[in-house]
Amino acid sequence: MNFIAMDFETANFQKYSACSLALVFVQNNQIVDRYYSLIQPETDFHWRNINVHGIRPEQVKDAPKFPEVWAKIAHYFKPNHLIVAHNAAFDCNVLKGCLDYYNLEQPHYLSLCTVKTSRKLYPNFANHKLNTVCQELAIPLENHHDALEDSLACANILLTQQKQFGDVALKPLVKMI
Repeated sequence: MNFIAMDFETANFQKYSACSLALVFVQNNQIVDRYYSLIQPETDFHWRNINVHGIRPEQVKDAPKFPEVWAKIAHYFKPNHLIVAHNAAFDCNVLKGCLDYYNLEQPHYLSLCTVKTSRKLYPNFANHKLNTVCQELAIPLENHHDALEDSLACANILLTQQKQFGDVALKPLVKMI
């Protein structure tokens, strides 16, 4: 299985307020690379978001703005590439919001949500939050809401699901964005 696990953290409730992004690259069922960047959002931080992820405005003041980050990663978002996220609707909407905000072209890619796969494959879990699924599957998650930690956890969730249930159980949940 080949895919990229993605996670965004945001400065506030606006879809274009990405303040960090991580990608974890999986080839042949192995994590082979990682990408992480803080992002300087062109908007204010909300205290609730800071409480969740711990990223403060002073930490991103010298970080690249989203278009600079996108220039480095856009080539991964193609129609035959699978992008995976835990609560993919959130992360895909942040990506779309950032692209819209900067008038950048929207890519088309395959998407899979590990919240949805977890609900389907593990209906008896108390809930399907990232930390709960990781705990139930014995997947390390040391710093929840750190984009790199969350994307690593997401990648490991999908790898575990694929090992336990095979591609047949997962393919019906893949959608084109």
